[in-house]
Amino acid sequence: MGFAGRLRKRLTLPLLIFGAVISALCATSPARADFRVCNATQNLVGVGIGYRAKAGWITEGWWHIEGSTCKTLIEGPLSSRFYYLYAEDAERGGRWDGPINMCVAEKEFKIAGVNDCVARGFQRAGFQEYDTGEQASWMVQLTDEPATGGAPATPAPGTNSQ
Repeated sequence: MGFAGRLRKRLTLPLLIFGAVISALCATSPARADFRVCNATQNLVGVGIGYRAKAGWITEGWWHIEGSTCKTLIEGPLSSRFYYLYAEDAERGGRWDGPINMCVAEKEFKIAGVNDCVARGFQRAGFQEYDTGEQASWMVQLTDEPATGGAPATPAPGTNSQ
């Protein structure tokens, strides 16, 4: 057996062990499936989400997301194709919104239904629709430009979000 053969024999076992360790680590870390929002600004942002549940429309909020961080709004595999997002810059007053009207509240909320918001003691806000294409997870990234009047959120790598 020549030098190359002896070297190959010496490297085979460590490489097999390394491969087994990496495979074990990958097998023990489950793939994340959830709806996440990342705040790429330097300011605190308040976020509300809307979705269709079995019982009807639901809006929930507020998640407070510090600048340059992410937060999971819905944990686990997504059960709907469409989700709706509304966010406000808590420091500068800008917002990320859209044309779909849903209900929000001043403080933490979970509201059933999207009609007659004001009559029911809530506020009405315009949410942006996100078509997840029935994927198990989705991420939206909020950016600075422009941060007022319906600014679109930018897509995160690997997503088709706006």
